[in-house]
Amino acid sequence: MSKMSDNPADPFKKALSDATRVMADDTEVAVSFTVDPPGMTKDSMRLPQVTRRMTRDEVLLARGTADGFALKRRFHNEATHARYQPQGEMARDLYEAMETARCEAVGARHMPGTAENIDARIAHDAERKGYAQIRSQTEAPLSVAAGLLIREMATGRALPKGADTVADLWRPFIEQQASETLENLDHVLGDQAAFARFARKVIQDLGYGDQLGDDPDDMGDEDEGSEEEQSEAEDTPDSTGDESSDSEETETEQDGAQEETAETDVVMDENAEDEMSDESEMPQAEAPPEPPLPAPPSDADPNYVIYSTDFDEEISAEELAEPIELERLRAYLDQQLDPLKGAVSRLANKLQRRLQAQQNRSWEFDLEEGTLDAGRLARVVANPTTPLSFKVEKDTEFRDTVVTLLIDNSGSMRGRPISIAAICADVLARTLERCQVKVEILGFTTRAWKGGQSREKWLADGRAQSPGRLNDLRHIIYKSADAPWRRVRDNLGLMMKEGLLKENIDGEALEWAHRRMINRREQRKILMVISDGAPVDDSTLSVNSANFLEKHLRDVIAMVEKRKAVELLAIGIGHDVTRYYERAVTITDVEQLAGAMTEQLAALFDSDPRARARVMGMASMMGR
Repeated sequence: MSKMSDNPADPFKKALSDATRVMADDTEVAVSFTVDPPGMTKDSMRLPQVTRRMTRDEVLLARGTADGFALKRRFHNEATHARYQPQGEMARDLYEAMETARCEAVGARHMPGTAENIDARIAHDAERKGYAQIRSQTEAPLSVAAGLLIREMATGRALPKGADTVADLWRPFIEQQASETLENLDHVLGDQAAFARFARKVIQDLGYGDQLGDDPDDMGDEDEGSEEEQSEAEDTPDSTGDESSDSEETETEQDGAQEETAETDVVMDENAEDEMSDESEMPQAEAPPEPPLPAPPSDADPNYVIYSTDFDEEISAEELAEPIELERLRAYLDQQLDPLKGAVSRLANKLQRRLQAQQNRSWEFDLEEGTLDAGRLARVVANPTTPLSFKVEKDTEFRDTVVTLLIDNSGSMRGRPISIAAICADVLARTLERCQVKVEILGFTTRAWKGGQSREKWLADGRAQSPGRLNDLRHIIYKSADAPWRRVRDNLGLMMKEGLLKENIDGEALEWAHRRMINRREQRKILMVISDGAPVDDSTLSVNSANFLEKHLRDVIAMVEKRKAVELLAIGIGHDVTRYYERAVTITDVEQLAGAMTEQLAALFDSDPRARARVMGMASMMGR
């Protein structure tokens, strides 16, 4: 006889699991409840955890997530989806969002109760991501807005709070660009292939047609068409004559172009002679000075291209949120990571002891006064005529130092990685400040997903080839080096704000942080980068070479390490950053971040090169 569970949530979980399998029309799918992010694979579904308390929000979120997964499993065909899937990143995001909305809308027509559950899930996501507080399109993903508008039009239901903000910000643009296509929504909603063609047309209307790739409906007849064309060309007697006439026309056009070029050259030569005669008559002293060349966008790579810097911003954390919101986010950060504080504080105290030992740890021996040197009393015992030996503790020169922590604020850091990075930066700032070491905390991300205003400008200007970096940078100052920690402690809570973390363009962020450091007066400068991988910006990489951002990051690192004005080190979370940085550590578990940061900093302050090498070597083993 099996023992009955004492968890009051278990009957609900079992009932929801059974209902989800029935709704999905798949009795074999495994349904689990976990604290990990929800997700669905070929044979399983992960739903949000439901605790013993079974709060209303937990129950609604679990139901809404389960209904969404079940409806997609029932009404979605992966082969059809893959056939029409676009190639570009932004186009794929739009395509995925609209298909998800289609499945949920079709389900709502067959099973109206699912619509309310999914509304609860959408409301939860909107609140978690802070959609109700956004005020501009750059903060709202276009793909999310497109999916929400498709759902609204297909079901006739009003969108939940927060979600309606995203939809309303993009509604005028989407309706203006794709109004004619959207009129056909009802006719294609029940047919996935027809809807996929509809979605591709919407994507083209919105300006991302260049990311669609080949039309799959044309590719099926491509071979047959080419064979027919070939046979027609072989059977047509006039085909050779047409080719010869075309070539004659081409030669005539080329001859005409050459004549025009020759005439242009003559005119240019005459103008050049006139200009030379004018210059010979003008006194040399009166020649106008040549304007200075514009500074390259990057000191590390003069060939690095930026399409527009008009929309970039360097901004303090206080300007991105109201004081009340910062205080609330800081309280959330403290509450979330309260169990971790003890471990981080112990490591910080260890770092402080090592720093203080460096500040005052050398001695002068064989002096006539001071502290009696007990280690040399044996000489006095052996020879009483030998004078006593004294020693004096000597203050070693502890160079004036500044440390900058540059934290990756990209979307892939969302969740526990960014939380632990924030609390570690906070504790280290307090520790180093007690040791008279100034600390600066910086973050880097972008203002928008998929390009923002820079990309819109590029589209309006005609889509130039290889435009370079194509997004709006956001460089955040959480704590300047001269600001006391107590005044800015709430700022680090900003990292918890949903919607802040977007793309990461590491090279320009590193160059920005380096530029800030070299302008400071401190004798020693240490720059620590905390990231979880390579630079990624979909808008930039979709229209430039695949290694465009990675190459620039390598160039910036090489410049910093070659100049040696700043000591550079990096910590990679889950990704190997040793392939970029000469002095780097890769940690496989974010829980190791506190130890890696303190050990790396302690090693830098250790004056003994053998001890420093030993610590750095031990730290590098953490990633293996």
